[in-house]
Amino acid sequence: MKLGWIGLVVVGLALAVAYFPEEPSETDTEMSWNASGPVGAVAAGDSRAVAAGIEILREGGNAADAAVAVILALSVTDYGQYCIGGEVPFLIYDVRREAVEVLSGQGAAPKLATLEHFGKIGGIPQGGDPDNLQSAAVPAVIDLCVTALERYGTRTFAQAARPVLEILDAGGESWHPKLAGTLRRLIEAETRAEGGRLQGLQAVSDRFYRGDIAEELDAWYRKHGGLLRKEDLAAHRTWVEKPVIIDYRGYTVCKAGPWTQGPYLSQTLRLLEGHDLRQMGHLSADYIHVVTEAMKLALADRDRYYGDPRFVEVPLDSLLSDEYTLLRRPLIDLAKASLEVRPGDPYGMRPVQVSSKRAPRSVGESSDTTTCVVADRWGNVVAATPSGWGSQVDEGGSTGVTHGTRLVSLNTWEDHPNVVAPGKRPRITLTPTIVLKQGKPVIAISVAGGDHQDQVSLQLLLDAIEFGMKPARAVTVPRFATAHHTGSFSQPAPQLGSLSLYEGTDKAVADDLEGRGHRLQFVDRVASPVMLQVDPEDGTVLVAGDPKAGRHAAAVESGE
Repeated sequence: MKLGWIGLVVVGLALAVAYFPEEPSETDTEMSWNASGPVGAVAAGDSRAVAAGIEILREGGNAADAAVAVILALSVTDYGQYCIGGEVPFLIYDVRREAVEVLSGQGAAPKLATLEHFGKIGGIPQGGDPDNLQSAAVPAVIDLCVTALERYGTRTFAQAARPVLEILDAGGESWHPKLAGTLRRLIEAETRAEGGRLQGLQAVSDRFYRGDIAEELDAWYRKHGGLLRKEDLAAHRTWVEKPVIIDYRGYTVCKAGPWTQGPYLSQTLRLLEGHDLRQMGHLSADYIHVVTEAMKLALADRDRYYGDPRFVEVPLDSLLSDEYTLLRRPLIDLAKASLEVRPGDPYGMRPVQVSSKRAPRSVGESSDTTTCVVADRWGNVVAATPSGWGSQVDEGGSTGVTHGTRLVSLNTWEDHPNVVAPGKRPRITLTPTIVLKQGKPVIAISVAGGDHQDQVSLQLLLDAIEFGMKPARAVTVPRFATAHHTGSFSQPAPQLGSLSLYEGTDKAVADDLEGRGHRLQFVDRVASPVMLQVDPEDGTVLVAGDPKAGRHAAAVESGE
C-alpha cells in the first residue's frame, strides 16, 4: 500500500515520538509536542493537521497558506472540537503591511433569530435540545479561508485543500465522502473561473454561500427546523479589522475586538502593570492571588459591556484607559479574595457599578475548540482558534457540512450588549493572541477551553514576559483558573470566589490561598494551549502544545 505525502509526514512524526512524557523537557525539541526551526513552524491539534501546514511551508507557501491548510484539516482530524460549519477568529502579522490584522471568521445570527422568536420557545436551544439547529450561526470557515488566501496567501484553494481531501479520502466516517464531494465542487468552481488566482478564490466563496451548495444547505435547514436560509449565507462576509492593542512592559499585545472576550486579557494586563509579579515569584500564593483578582475585575467588565461593536457601543477606549485602570487597580485586595462581581463604570469613570444577577445554570467547560499557530521564513505569523461549539449531527445532509450552535453565546436579556439579534455576531470566547516587540512578532498563542482561554493565554504571556519561559515550558507548567464570571454558554451564574488549581499544588500555597478566601478545587488540567515564539535575534521559531491535551507541533528545517 502506498502512503500519500501527508501519510509519510505523519509516520515521520510518529516515529520521532514514542510517547508524551508527563513533564516534558524544555530541550526535548524532537518530540511532536514541541519543535524549533529557522524557517517556519506549526502547532495545532492533531498531528495530521500539523503535517498539512508543514508540507505547505516546505513547498514555499507562507504562513497564511499553511494556516488555511491546517484549519481545513482540523475540521476533520479534530472533529467534535471543531467543524467546517463553525468559526475561526484569525490574527495575522503580515510582513508586507508591517501590521497585525484580524479576520473576524465568525458567522452572524440569521434573520429569523429574533429575541421574540427565542422568547416564544423558551430561550436559545442548547446542545442536547432537539431544536439545537436553531442555534447555528452562518458557517464562517470557508469564507475565512478564502479571505486569508486572497489577502495574504499565495496558494489556490485547491492547493490548501489537498491535505484535507487526502484525509477524507482515507475514509472512516459516513460524512467523509460527502464533505470531500463539497470541497471538490468548490475546487471545480475555482478551476472554471475566468481570470487568475483571486477570481478563482472568489468563485469558491460564491458557490458555497450563493450557489448550489447554499441551496442544498437551505433545504437541510428547513427540513430540520433550522433558522438559517440561503439569504443569510449570501449576506455573509469576513470582516478585516484592526486589533485591540495595548503595551505591556515594552511588548505590544494584539487581540480581536469585543465581539470576542479578547480585550479582557488586555484589561487584566493593564491592572497587573502596577504589581511586581516577578518579585512575587511564579505560582507563589501572592502571584496566583493577584492575577486571579485582576482577572475577576476584567471579566466583570467583559460580561457587562462586550458585544458585537457593529450593533452596540462598547466603551473600549475608556475600559483600557489610564484613568479607568487607576480607578480599578486599588480594588485588588492583596489579603482577601473578592466574593463579589464588580463591573466598573467607564462612562462615569467610577471604579464599581452594581451588577445584575442572573439565574444559575449548570454548564461545563467547553471542549469544542481546537488550536493553530503558524510562522514562516519571511516573518509572517498566524494565530487562529477554530471551533464549532455543540457540533450538530446529520452533517449537513448531502453537503457533509456540520454546523455548530454558537448562538448559545448570545443571551436573551433585553438591552444587554450581547442580546440576540438578526445579523449580530455572538460575543465568543475564541481569542487568539499575537505579541510584538519593537514592531515584530515574537509570540503567538491559541487556546481551546471556553471561558478559560484568555485566563490561560494571560498566564502563558506572563510566563514568557515576566519569567522568561520558552513555549515548551510555558505550556506544561501548572495553570489556574476562576469561574467567578457569567459563563459564556447559556450564561450560568458566577461561581463566586472559585479558584481551580492543579492537583499536587504545594500545600502551603493552597492553604495560603484558602486563607485569603478563595474557594479551591483541584483539577488535572486547565484548557489546551499551543504557543509560538520567534527569536528576534536569529529568527528561530519555537513552538509547543500541551501534550496532556493532545497538541502537536513541528518545524521546517533549513534547506528542506
